[in-house]
Amino acid sequence: MYVKRRYGFLMTLRWSIKPLIITVLYATVIQIIFYFLKIKFSLPWQAVSVLGVAVAFYLGFKNNSSYDRTWEARKIWGGIVNNSRTFGAACTTFIQGEKTDSIKKELIYRHIAWMTALRYQLRLSRTWEHTELRVSEKYFPNVCEKYRTSLENELSKYIPTDEVQLVNSKSNAAVQILAKQSQRLQELKDQGYFEDFRHMEFHHIIENLYTEQGKAERIKNFPFPRQYASTAVWLTMIFSALVPFAMLSILNPESGWIYWLSPLISGLIVWSFALMEMIGDYSENPFEGTYNDVPITAIAIGIEIDLREMIDDSNIPEAIQPVNGFLM
Repeated sequence: MYVKRRYGFLMTLRWSIKPLIITVLYATVIQIIFYFLKIKFSLPWQAVSVLGVAVAFYLGFKNNSSYDRTWEARKIWGGIVNNSRTFGAACTTFIQGEKTDSIKKELIYRHIAWMTALRYQLRLSRTWEHTELRVSEKYFPNVCEKYRTSLENELSKYIPTDEVQLVNSKSNAAVQILAKQSQRLQELKDQGYFEDFRHMEFHHIIENLYTEQGKAERIKNFPFPRQYASTAVWLTMIFSALVPFAMLSILNPESGWIYWLSPLISGLIVWSFALMEMIGDYSENPFEGTYNDVPITAIAIGIEIDLREMIDDSNIPEAIQPVNGFLM
């Protein structure tokens, strides 16, 4: 997620310059051929502009839908923040008896392990995501994480080795960690660390966490419908291919030197439409591990800080800071 006031123009241009260059070259070739061969042909600008209006409406629909996916993802992690703090408060107040400090730490650390596993799982690659962007550069950061090796190392900081090996052998480690947490809460209830009412409160929080995980997985595993995404691309390409021919009906050799600005004008028109299409395209997948992600690493670390401070833990990590304007 980019956290500065706005993207710089050069950053935006660098990100989207390919359609501009291709269109300028394409329009230049057309104009040179038509000029030297004296071809008298053009498309009526009014007809092409009507197509442009239709494409703009369609791109608006796509961009709104893409933004909804990103905003829903952020709301889901907002729910995880709230439920995590509630769980931490419940651990520090509900549990009574001997060795409570170690028990509180165990439960909170297992919860942090769940967030870690969920974060890694949400950033596994899908065929419809922009995996080609997973190359770290100054203006194109990524948080593509090596799932098995890195996850095992991360989980070992919070839960025992045998538990790490168990959950890491399953297809959905985060689900198994919450299941283990639920089993452990039942054991503590049976041992008298809290009564039935407080056990039900714990169970309700676990239920909420499962719900938020399911919502996040729904966005991750169900792409923006390909028919809508593909149609936006093809309509934009058709419109882009027609623009230089429509410009020939507006500017002709009698226009003087302005005539030779036609390829640049065509390029700018197409670039604006291509930019809108790209913005929607790169907003569809809020967990793909690139620079337009919801910053779940920063959110998860923030939750970890809050929970560990509740139990006066040591060696608490620092909050994640933006790097070159990107918060991941």
